Amino acid sequence: MPERTTDEVVILGSGTSHGVPMIGCDCAVCTSDDPHDRRTRPSIFVQVGEQRLLIDTSPELRVQCIDNGIDRVDAVLFTHHHADHVAGLDDLRRFNWLMKKSVPLYGSQRTLENVRRMFLYAFERAPDSPHSRPELDLCTIDAEPFVIGGVTVTPIPLMHGPLPVLGFRFRAFAYCTDCNHIPESSLRLLDGVNVLVLDALRRAPHPAHFNLEQAMKMANRIGARATYFTHIAHGLAHEATCNELPEGMALAYDGQRITF
Repeated sequence: MPERTTDEVVILGSGTSHGVPMIGCDCAVCTSDDPHDRRTRPSIFVQVGEQRLLIDTSPELRVQCIDNGIDRVDAVLFTHHHADHVAGLDDLRRFNWLMKKSVPLYGSQRTLENVRRMFLYAFERAPDSPHSRPELDLCTIDAEPFVIGGVTVTPIPLMHGPLPVLGFRFRAFAYCTDCNHIPESSLRLLDGVNVLVLDALRRAPHPAHFNLEQAMKMANRIGARATYFTHIAHGLAHEATCNELPEGMALAYDGQRITF
């Protein structure tokens, strides 16, 4: 990936846990010819200054990195441990080879405990098979801001149904996927955000995600200059939905690049 002089986020995946198209579905969105309606599982890549940070390792991580020319990851930040956000972990092996070092993983204690349990082989010594696992360093975080390579990262505590998860803020950009509630204390952490990526699963209510109406109300309350909705299911066609959204709001799409 070429060097950039501006901070940028790349939407690697904008889809829900099933992806779009879904297996065995012939609805209008799953069979759409619009490339914006093809949605891999949720993940983003953020360049802030000289740091290149990956948020979540989706099941399609390898393809997402190839499609977007990503050849360096300085650290991975996990929002939570659900499979659509961690299942591509093994693809980090390639970055070990490219960068000649281990990759640090940042997440809450609960998230990292689950990642370690789900990928036990990646954290056990294997002298008889030294190249069969990624080299990873676990870095536990809480709700306090922390620094990676001179870049301040602010965790944003969110609720994903009953599960506490994290969003992340980098300067004037914030990423809040997989949530249906943002506590008042977290809303204060979003003051002054110019670009926001926010969960908006579908039109109907859901017990663990904002639906589109709820996401629009939350976007208005946060007041970012531009809000892009993510974790999108097959009930929302990209073009038709974007046409009905107010100015400053749009559905995100795979491969989208946003400067901030």
